[in-house]
Amino acid sequence: MKKTAPYKIESISELHRLFNLPKPVHPLISVIDFEHLKFDSNEIWSSFYYDFYCVAIKKGASGKFRYGQGQYDFDEGVMSFTKPGQIFSVTNPTDASVSGYMLVFKPELIRHYELGKIIGNYGFFSYSTAEALHLSEKEDNVIMSLMHQMQDELKNNIDQYSQDLIVSHIDLLLNYAKRFHNRQFLTRSSLNNDVVVKMEELMDAYLKSDATLSGVPTVNFFAEKLNISPSYLSDLLKNATGKNAQTHIQESIVERAKELLSTTNLSIKEISYDLGFEYPQSFSTMFKKNTQQTPLQFRASFY
Repeated sequence: MKKTAPYKIESISELHRLFNLPKPVHPLISVIDFEHLKFDSNEIWSSFYYDFYCVAIKKGASGKFRYGQGQYDFDEGVMSFTKPGQIFSVTNPTDASVSGYMLVFKPELIRHYELGKIIGNYGFFSYSTAEALHLSEKEDNVIMSLMHQMQDELKNNIDQYSQDLIVSHIDLLLNYAKRFHNRQFLTRSSLNNDVVVKMEELMDAYLKSDATLSGVPTVNFFAEKLNISPSYLSDLLKNATGKNAQTHIQESIVERAKELLSTTNLSIKEISYDLGFEYPQSFSTMFKKNTQQTPLQFRASFY
């Protein structure tokens, strides 16, 4: 049986229509009150994706919400971030009372602003729902205040200043979210340290296995093994150690290469293949980038 393709919600107007809401006052952005919407039995909710960004702060349960392999039931107040193209599903919708807001905005809204250039740097837009941001009461008040301000601005008559003000509010909200995510990493330091240890164990096992057949280890590979998203793994490691996941991987490869260069007679070609590189030149380039020496220069220093 052929699997049905995910339903694409292309516009904010369409989203309002699907939720039986009045037409949005602005075609590129909307702040939607969760108390005014419900997921009905429409089949599209089984698999859908937006063509816009979504920032949600929600309290209460209205069904199981799934992104990728992660599932979250929203029984607690959480804040989540999604970008265009991410696929979701909502199952077992309920009539339970929920509160909070969903900010949705099209990429076109911010395209000609600095935010449009840097929004890709906010890794939390690629976190899974299980990695949502849990807000303290004070943090919750800050975010809710910004949502209310954007909602009020959209209710005003649109003028030449409206878009600048709205984008400024989104920019401020995302910067607060970055701060609050950092706080969450710090308050979960013991759990994060466990992830760091497991990452190092996986890295060590990988490099001592036959990497020739599997290639150079990737962030995606380790994230899948640790059951977290690649962006979350990278941000977690950066907060815990000061280095992102890709840097961790490269430094581990270099340390293993140094061990092989200094304790074996394997050729540079053999070492590069053992470490998963398809081409020895790629290995040499990465080694020199991290050590300011070629593999041959490093080996020569031992003789």
